[in-house]
Amino acid sequence: MNAPADTPTLRALLTRGDLRLTLAEDDGLDPAALDRAVRWVHSSDLSDPTPFLSEGLVLLTTGTQFTDAGDDVAPYRAYVHRLAARGVVGLGFGTEVVRAGLPPALAHACRDERMPLFEVPYRTPFIAVARANAEAIAAQAYARRSWALAAQRAIALAALRPDGLGATVAELAKQLDTWVGMFDAAGELSREHPVDGLGTATAAALRHEVTGVLNRGARAGSSLRIDDTPFTLQTLGRGGHLRGVIAIAAGDLDQEGRGVVTSVIAMAGLALEQQQGLGRARGALRAGLLHNLMTDDPSLARRIAREVWGPLPAAPIQVAVTDAAASRVDAIAELLELRVDERRGSLFFGRGDDGLVLVLPAGEHGPVDELAERFGVRLGMSDPTGYDGFAAAVGQARVARDRGAGPVTMFADVARSGVLSALTDDARTLARAELAPLATHDADEGTRLVETLRAWLENDCSHEASARALGVHRHTVRTRLAQAERVLGRDLSSFPTRAELWAALRALD
Repeated sequence: MNAPADTPTLRALLTRGDLRLTLAEDDGLDPAALDRAVRWVHSSDLSDPTPFLSEGLVLLTTGTQFTDAGDDVAPYRAYVHRLAARGVVGLGFGTEVVRAGLPPALAHACRDERMPLFEVPYRTPFIAVARANAEAIAAQAYARRSWALAAQRAIALAALRPDGLGATVAELAKQLDTWVGMFDAAGELSREHPVDGLGTATAAALRHEVTGVLNRGARAGSSLRIDDTPFTLQTLGRGGHLRGVIAIAAGDLDQEGRGVVTSVIAMAGLALEQQQGLGRARGALRAGLLHNLMTDDPSLARRIAREVWGPLPAAPIQVAVTDAAASRVDAIAELLELRVDERRGSLFFGRGDDGLVLVLPAGEHGPVDELAERFGVRLGMSDPTGYDGFAAAVGQARVARDRGAGPVTMFADVARSGVLSALTDDARTLARAELAPLATHDADEGTRLVETLRAWLENDCSHEASARALGVHRHTVRTRLAQAERVLGRDLSSFPTRAELWAALRALD
């Protein structure tokens, strides 16, 4: 990888006129090899100095290790191969110390390994080359620290602007000279600079990655690559209560760059925590308005909502209720706040006793479908109604949510299954106890009292129809019903008794 423009490189050393370094001719040398970062300059005449070297180093030598090599190319090849394998980025040969000029065998070995070779003249001491690189490293470090301080100052000033978060994101993008985006807790891209700086496919893939990070709920920093673009992701907020993610179109940053990003993360996190306090107040106000709507008189809620969010959705309306867990409510509420701004006058929501309650114009289900798909929650929707039937609509939506099997359930679909289909586990327990005497009698005596009672009730208490259904004589039906009355101790001519027994049979079904 090439180094940044202000990083010390071999090319920078070679262009220093005071050092009078000369690059050996090599038509096959990759020009990028001269632009690799030089972390240090070291000198050694050991035949194998690699145990004492580090990656990214330029090595200087006078060649005393090759005194006995003569014209044999093998020692030179082995030497240069060891240096290349260790990550040495260049080799300087001091001439006129042991021999005049560059050894041809060494030049040939460097050419084979694509190792840049340069001549250090006698009048240029090795320490001068090392000092020049050290000064360049120090200058770079000073420049980066100065840049970091200036960047943090500029970002701090940006945070004081009216849209502090947006200005902070824009300033960070300018300082890093790349695209920066901020995603909210719902995974929506809320701010970016430059605007539309990513392609459609890249933006969609990035949003998918961000959503995964938010769903995990843990504070983290991560790096990824989408096509040819590297990204760095940094979460905002506390673990378990993430407030969003900052995405930067850059790979690994240096220490100063990470320091600038860290300061932005801290300021953005603080701003979002402050917004969270405001959000709690707004949520409490929404809950109060929802409570007011439950009185079926929207006049007060209508006046307050108009001042804060815009008009309530026009009647007829439909009400939806979610089953969102408490840990997901904040993220869902943030997304709904965005949708309220986008759909001014066609969406209202508030936190109810057991979930979020949405109010929409009848037939407009877009936000409901989005919540079900994005957060995996279940929602129930009421029949269309006016605000004078709001409380009943909330009840319908709650029943639809609890009874539905799919992501979104309409109350009309649940209502078609009848009242008795809503019997709970408690009802089934009571039903078994109610019919237990008949079931026990059938098991002990081999009778068919439960079957007969069911057929009789299903056939509107007609002995003739029941007999045909059971394939017996009508007198048999009468006898069995009389026996059932004795076993149960109940009067089957009483409508309440018949209704209770019928409900018990349906509950067991």
